[in-house]
Amino acid sequence: MAYARAMAAGVTGVSGRLVEIEADLANGLPAMVISGLPDTALNEARDRVRAAVTNSGLRWPDRRLTVNLLPAALPKHGTAFDLAMAAAVLGCAAEIPPAALGAIGLIGELGLDGAVRPIRGVLPMALALRRSGVRTAIVPDGNAAEAAVVPGLSVRRAASLAEVVAHLRGETSLPGATEEAAAEPAARPDLADVAGQQLGRRGIEIAAAGGHHLALIGPPGAGKTMLAERLPSVLPELDDDGALEVTALHSIAGHLQGGRLIRQPPFQTPHHSASAPALVGGGPGLARPGAISLAHRGVLFLDEAPEFAPHALESLRQPLETGRIVLRRSNGAAEFPARFQLVLAANPCPCAKPGGDAYCECPAQVRRRYLGRLSGPLMDRIDLRVELMPLRTADLLGAGGESSAAVAARVANARQAAAARWAPFGRRVNGEAPGNVLRSSAFQPGVSHTRRLRQWLDRGALSARGFDRTLKVAWTVADLDGRDQPTAADIDEALGMRAGQP
Repeated sequence: MAYARAMAAGVTGVSGRLVEIEADLANGLPAMVISGLPDTALNEARDRVRAAVTNSGLRWPDRRLTVNLLPAALPKHGTAFDLAMAAAVLGCAAEIPPAALGAIGLIGELGLDGAVRPIRGVLPMALALRRSGVRTAIVPDGNAAEAAVVPGLSVRRAASLAEVVAHLRGETSLPGATEEAAAEPAARPDLADVAGQQLGRRGIEIAAAGGHHLALIGPPGAGKTMLAERLPSVLPELDDDGALEVTALHSIAGHLQGGRLIRQPPFQTPHHSASAPALVGGGPGLARPGAISLAHRGVLFLDEAPEFAPHALESLRQPLETGRIVLRRSNGAAEFPARFQLVLAANPCPCAKPGGDAYCECPAQVRRRYLGRLSGPLMDRIDLRVELMPLRTADLLGAGGESSAAVAARVANARQAAAARWAPFGRRVNGEAPGNVLRSSAFQPGVSHTRRLRQWLDRGALSARGFDRTLKVAWTVADLDGRDQPTAADIDEALGMRAGQP
């Protein structure tokens, strides 16, 4: 009996998991059995691995072969285990020294010709190997730069199984990989390009400073899309933990370009025909994150929001509250983070005349029905509702407003104040502050300052959620203006923004 073990990694949700691959060679009719909850793609590995081994000029053992993937209770998906399975098989067949596999992680898909092909999700897999004490990883050439961003992990890149075997035998050495140098950040749209719309610019600034959700309602050409596209330009860059988390999500989705960490807050803008699964994620086997998870720590912009399917819009409600999405399937569950800023843009009516209400041809019932596609429970989770007016000549031909850099400086200062305030509660921005803490004596503004807010709640103009969210916006307004506590004016501005009034 011969035995060998190799280390690989899989992905569950956004987290990598160490997977140990055992290979046992015993007397009996030639066969290969794979155990450990493999999916269809992994069951097919028996044919891919055998063809890759023989086409690489190596000997395939002509005996009964059992391959087990540990932990056996963890469902395994995809083709990322091919390379480690081939190494374990060759180890127990004495083609390579089994001891050489002890401290190396192997990740990659094998082609029938023995080529090591790139896969998605390498970054969280590499992180899992490093957390488990592995110091060296062999990955496909096309994924090497991505894996190299993991600190403390020595990455070797392989183009073929034959190269990996020669490296493990000590005959040659696989080339190393280094993290790609940071490229110059791409030019982002600037708020200085937006003509007029001071109220819209104020809404963008408050949303950025407090992590608040925003609805922009106005006629075509008023600047809704321009404002939304410029929100990421006033958000601070992601810290190391946030960059790793966001980059891992894009790696799992297969959207990662190059091997650099994503530092700029992501901006996702799905088309209004997008389905609910396109927003929340899913798919067979290894579930992919949807638009809301790809917008994690960034912005999800739904242009022409009333045109989205009602089911797709309602699927946003739970992630807006919890900051995560759990996809449950018959073979397990995958959890993805989804703490994003939602920005909705909508025309006030179907006819959408450029001149606004004065030129509208829609009956009142039609107008109500159109915006009614955005349900009350969804809109109750929107902190800021800004109504944009049609542009005038003076706005369009006048001097531009402040640049994104000037606004971003104020946003950064406001976020620093909020982070210091909420750090004991594990929160970073006002939009994440717990409601019970906001209403406590330590943080609730004075009775005279909240009189109007309490009146709105008592007469049913605000829900309990709306009460808390208005307080959060008031704190953001105070932070932007450098005050330690919200004043009555701050709360009035927050109420006006929530009601869609200047």
